[in-house]
Amino acid sequence: RGSTRVMIDWPNVTQSGNQEVPDLKPEELQRSTCVLGFIPVIYYSVLLCVGVPVNILTAVALSRLASRTKKALYYYLLAVTGSDILSQLFIIFVGFLLETAVFHRDVPELLLHSVSAAEFAANHASIWSTVPLTVDRYVALCHPLLHRQISYPARARRIIAVVLTLSLASGVPFFWWSDMWRNSHPPTVMDTVLIWTHVTIIYFLPCSVFLVLNSLIIRTLRQRRHRLGKTTAMLLSITSVFSVLWAPRTVVVIYHLYVSSVHRDWRVHLAYDLSNMVAMLNTAVNFFLYCFVSKPFRGAVRDVVLLRAHASVSSLYCGNHKRSHRDSAPLSPPRARKPS
Repeated sequence: RGSTRVMIDWPNVTQSGNQEVPDLKPEELQRSTCVLGFIPVIYYSVLLCVGVPVNILTAVALSRLASRTKKALYYYLLAVTGSDILSQLFIIFVGFLLETAVFHRDVPELLLHSVSAAEFAANHASIWSTVPLTVDRYVALCHPLLHRQISYPARARRIIAVVLTLSLASGVPFFWWSDMWRNSHPPTVMDTVLIWTHVTIIYFLPCSVFLVLNSLIIRTLRQRRHRLGKTTAMLLSITSVFSVLWAPRTVVVIYHLYVSSVHRDWRVHLAYDLSNMVAMLNTAVNFFLYCFVSKPFRGAVRDVVLLRAHASVSSLYCGNHKRSHRDSAPLSPPRARKPS
């Protein structure tokens, strides 16, 4: 969670050395400054104003594709989009903007910890909703016969429900997450356990799944001399972007735990602020990845923007109706040729 409050009056031990500043407590003498000032407030406001509308547009377009095609793929993508909206609501809007920028964390302790648990739950849901999508694509490409038997909308919805329930439940222990900016004491045993649990859940474990399954997919495609399909390209893009954007934050959190704390070193504070900003970008980029890769998605978005509620569905139905009528029509007997 980032800090956007300007704390010019908090000198840093790396800057002030052993100089004494009157009227400040010892722990305040070592408190790190937020050198970015109001830049995070502007950044998160823009990210929220862009990310929420495009994610809502993505959700509507994916809902149409899911109802039209009955493919499990679109239900998994819809779960990813819904989780991104939750992350933008709890982490960016409530956590970064309201608590930090508006109220400066001057809120009841119970509310602060409750919001922290909700932020981590939304964060875990946003990341782990991508795992069933990866598994589904692996089975579809490497075991196509099995995929036809087990991949259908009802099963996809059940899997999504289980994943989201577990992700939300995993946020409960982070009710006791330590505030890195306000706690001057070294990380406790509880802090160590929570930090390692957090980085394992949000990065190491899902990235291991992505790495293994994506490698198997690419190897299978090469062995069969198949081209990289658009759906597979979309999956690789989503998982690769996540791995890149969340790597800096994972490194900084571990560095804070073992080397230098965010509270005491302005450079770690700066690195953590920047890494949070980069990680939260992941909640708003999938729309553009889908538009770049998927032609059906671009068509669905075009229909939504142009308010063509049933245009694509009607055309698809008419085309299928004509095709089925043509296929089921009895063959007419050949005409007798007139004698010449």
